[in-house]
Amino acid sequence: MPIKYKIDIIKALKEKGYNTNRIRKEKIFSEGTMTKFRNGDLVTLATLGTLCQLLECQPQDIIEYKN
Repeated sequence: MPIKYKIDIIKALKEKGYNTNRIRKEKIFSEGTMTKFRNGDLVTLATLGTLCQLLECQPQDIIEYKN
């Protein structure tokens, strides 16, 4: 897939105070979504939107297109 993450999502979330326990407790992302982040798999646009909100960034800060 030519669309890739530019950053380590889990690390970026932790830097903003969202560790896996908090994410699970507050039901921000499902365990399946967290697994997708860990494996570099793509997520839905709605999930990407939530991620941008939490990280206070734009989609282009998170993903990129590579040939």
